[in-house]
Amino acid sequence: MTLYALKPRFQALLRPGVASLARAGITANQVTLTTCLVSVALGAMLALDPRPVLFLLLPAWMLLRMALNAVDGMLAREFGQQSRLGGYLNELTDVIADSALFLPFALIAPFAPGWVFGVVLLAVLSEYAGALGPMMGGARRYDGPLGKSDRAFVFGALGLWLGLAGSLPAWIAWLMPVLCLLLAWTIVNRVRAGLR
Repeated sequence: MTLYALKPRFQALLRPGVASLARAGITANQVTLTTCLVSVALGAMLALDPRPVLFLLLPAWMLLRMALNAVDGMLAREFGQQSRLGGYLNELTDVIADSALFLPFALIAPFAPGWVFGVVLLAVLSEYAGALGPMMGGARRYDGPLGKSDRAFVFGALGLWLGLAGSLPAWIAWLMPVLCLLLAWTIVNRVRAGLR
């Protein structure tokens, strides 16, 4: 199970707004690049000034980012904007944005920086494993248990908790190792599904 399974319902809610964007001349690639740039800017701000209250921006942006990720895909598929460049941008900007938004947690107690870096690395590898599906003659893999939407939920919830409470409890240090295990499981699932 993964939150990605909810994507069709999410897209149905967004469809009227996407049609308006297409009529206004907004392209899928513009949405993709803008989303990545805002993510990198937010990640840089949190890394340079990791005050807990600023992490309240993270859950709001994670939700909006998920919507924009759906929007760019819908613009591409439903309004004839698919391109090879768009395919590259879609994959590359996702891992850049994820990395930028997750890395500031390396500065937040009680997380060990090494474990946060491990989560970032395994998240990149999990997306790579998913993107290899078409090269192997199959489809792009989105298998869980810790896909992109699930990671956004986890880190958005952490940002909300940190922003409201001002700090995180010591016992939550175990979360990053658990995320690493779930990401390793995700990679295995994506490779197995691709081989089938």
